[in-house]
Amino acid sequence: MIEKELIESSLYKRGLLLLLAGVWLLVPTINSFGQCKTFKLSDRGDTLNCIDTKGLKQGAWLESTPPIRINPGFEEEGVYEDGIRTGIWRKYTPQGDLISAETYKWGLKHGKSQYFSLMGLEREESWLAIDPQKKYDTIEFPDLYDPDKYQTAIIKNEGRSLRHGKWTYYDPYNGFISKTEEYIRDSAVNDLAMFGIAKKKETDPSDTAKKKSIPKPMVVEEWEKKNAGKKKIKVRDGSTGY
Repeated sequence: MIEKELIESSLYKRGLLLLLAGVWLLVPTINSFGQCKTFKLSDRGDTLNCIDTKGLKQGAWLESTPPIRINPGFEEEGVYEDGIRTGIWRKYTPQGDLISAETYKWGLKHGKSQYFSLMGLEREESWLAIDPQKKYDTIEFPDLYDPDKYQTAIIKNEGRSLRHGKWTYYDPYNGFISKTEEYIRDSAVNDLAMFGIAKKKETDPSDTAKKKSIPKPMVVEEWEKKNAGKKKIKVRDGSTGY
């Protein structure tokens, strides 16, 4: 008898959850749903789109953007922590096709992000998020005179994401890599390296020294050793100037 009552009670609760699925609820704090002031339930009974008593988004969210003019609209799913996006967020077309998978930290893009077309993967991006709580940030940049060395500078932190690392572009028809780019804190590595090398060639004093010290031919060196200590005789050694 007790087991029957428990089963009926369980079925009743399950039916109630299904009835509430997809419907917004404005309810006070309930222990079973944490500190959510408002939330909705998925068709599986999972809590989605929770807004806590402080008005901050928490946990798993499903957000929809309606069509605007020629934009067909899209849906996004991911996790909020205290109103800030964190972890992987995925974007889909209204038909359910994956558009992108972006990684967030402090509400900013950080790490790898991927973008897709109907044919497949189109590009992979790499980002570096700067903690918006920091007022200043220390950055590194290639030395203008030696591209293998780096200098540091302290700048005001604007709390944004910087292109940082390798970016790869793919041909979605065959999956082959069509182009790659590399960045250091929003600056293209190739551009910085080329500028640094050019600068080094213009200002490196060792180039002039190398031009002045031309090695003597072996025959001349042997003659000088043989006649060392004797009266000096002017010998042509291939060098120019006085």
